[in-house]
Amino acid sequence: MHAHDHSHHEPQGADLAHAAQATLEKAGEQWTAMRASIFEALAGFDKPASAYDIAEAVSKREGRRVAANSVYRILDLFVSANLARRVESANAYVANAHPDCLHDCIFLVCDSCGQTTHIDDDTITKSVRTAARGAGFTPVRPVIEVRGKCADCN
Repeated sequence: MHAHDHSHHEPQGADLAHAAQATLEKAGEQWTAMRASIFEALAGFDKPASAYDIAEAVSKREGRRVAANSVYRILDLFVSANLARRVESANAYVANAHPDCLHDCIFLVCDSCGQTTHIDDDTITKSVRTAARGAGFTPVRPVIEVRGKCADCN
């Protein structure tokens, strides 16, 4: 379902964390212990996670209270550095499986179970960008969300 002109190796686990660290450091940011913990927690969710979900997971793992506000700041950094994607309608986040690649987001969001699938189809988002430019608008970051039912819930 990927419609782009190159293939992706989608790292997982420690490999994904290393890819995220390399991408963040290439952007001139530090990969701190807190950022690593938040990324690990985010990548551990199988559904989009809110800042509160992530703060709770990190708090439990580290045995100390981590504030959601701190998590929000780091998630904003992750989104701007392409390490995470924000599911706008859910105010939640997912780890980007290929942080070294920049694509627009298309999220398929199941209204029944909350499962969210991220797909890249640059032909669709290219059309969205073209339409926006045609209306005199400069698109920065198209995010398309399709609500419905996943295969498991159908």
